[in-house]
Amino acid sequence: MIAKDICERVLQEAVSTGADYAELFAENTVQHSINMLDKKVDSINDAVIAGASIRLYKGLRSVMASTVDTSEAGLLRCARKAADALGEGTAEIAISLRERLYGDIHPVRIVPSTAPNSEKLVFLKDAYFAAQEYSDAIRQVNGTFLDVDHRILIATSEGLYAQDRQIRTRLTIQAVAEHNGETQTGTCGPGRRMGLEVFTDVVDPKETGIEAARQAVTMSKAGYCPAGVMPVAIGNAFGGVIFHEACGHSLEASSVAYGTSEFTGKLGQQIANPKVTAIDDGTIPGAWGSINIDDEGTPARKNVLIEKGVLKTYMIDKFNARRMGLPATGNSRRQSYAYTPTSRMTNTYIATGTDTEEEIFGSMEFGLYAKAMGGGSVNPATGEFNFAVNEGYLVRNGKICEPVRGASLVGKGSDVIRNIDMVSSNLELAQGMCGSSSGSIPTSVGEPLIRVSSITVGGR
Repeated sequence: MIAKDICERVLQEAVSTGADYAELFAENTVQHSINMLDKKVDSINDAVIAGASIRLYKGLRSVMASTVDTSEAGLLRCARKAADALGEGTAEIAISLRERLYGDIHPVRIVPSTAPNSEKLVFLKDAYFAAQEYSDAIRQVNGTFLDVDHRILIATSEGLYAQDRQIRTRLTIQAVAEHNGETQTGTCGPGRRMGLEVFTDVVDPKETGIEAARQAVTMSKAGYCPAGVMPVAIGNAFGGVIFHEACGHSLEASSVAYGTSEFTGKLGQQIANPKVTAIDDGTIPGAWGSINIDDEGTPARKNVLIEKGVLKTYMIDKFNARRMGLPATGNSRRQSYAYTPTSRMTNTYIATGTDTEEEIFGSMEFGLYAKAMGGGSVNPATGEFNFAVNEGYLVRNGKICEPVRGASLVGKGSDVIRNIDMVSSNLELAQGMCGSSSGSIPTSVGEPLIRVSSITVGGR
């Protein structure tokens, strides 16, 4: 996107007032989406995000400036503004860049941006009408097809000159069902770091629509969940959002480095049940949250965060690595050039265990099966969280019984990971968008079916 010699001159300007580290980040992102509503195409949207940012460090000071003008003159002006903001000084670094090729473990067979909308619409219509026709109870279906072609370039005063291209494709169906005058919503949104081939090789669009409608119809007929403290079995795939929110954010250096995480200073300590091994892995081929390099140019890697209950590492970006005296882990991410990157998750999941589903449900005299989790919130400093349960069932005497709605899970991250006492082997990942200080980024969450021995369930 930007020639190496231009990057060298821009970085040299950036360090002219004494910065000990400089970074140029540039991007060109093309995004397409098609939306269906009321059985017809409602909108087609195209967007281009293009620009660059200059970021400087001097010790534990950090300055960033951004621009949409990626000409050499525009980049030099941006570098000068960042350098002036850092303060007075003289350059102590001579910039010399060498290109590095990290390879791509996420091959794309059909680049979505090269395909006509009519081809994408086939997949969207298959999913949409599968949901619409699932039941007479379905009152509305909203469907979206999304593809993103995200190109980035990173050049640094350490000599790095690297580029990456991230192509992602996703299909989301939301169905609304009505029963006795009340409505409930079901959602299914599979996505991958793949091209259009994902909907012929991996994901069945019709099954996507059917799953959204099934959940909506099931919950429309459900009674309300009772409240209380009880054992809860949490389903696989998107059930992993409970670890992502309740614990994952508290393991990011953006909290840990400042002492605002409940897990600060606990490396090597037993923080979870020995049955819990938790991993953040940006190297899974084709996974929604995968990257080749992070947004600082650090190669993606598999980070074992918790091993058999023991805290092994945090997720660390370069700036917070300075504060913590630990190496960066390939977790620095940002929504776009306009955001300052920081430590974020990629594909985060609880690893497989040895318990069977029959053993997990059989151990519950009375409790809740949270088959599908919804959104939630967490305070990383305290670990306190609150999650909605999108699809839930009561469990009595080891049997899954009637569906219940209105359930929520309330607790504290450090408590819930100690109370995960059974873990099965049916690990799956699910896709989502994670919002934090560096914007909204694609991440995967996951787990096998797990049991939390005791947790507060909100309901009626």
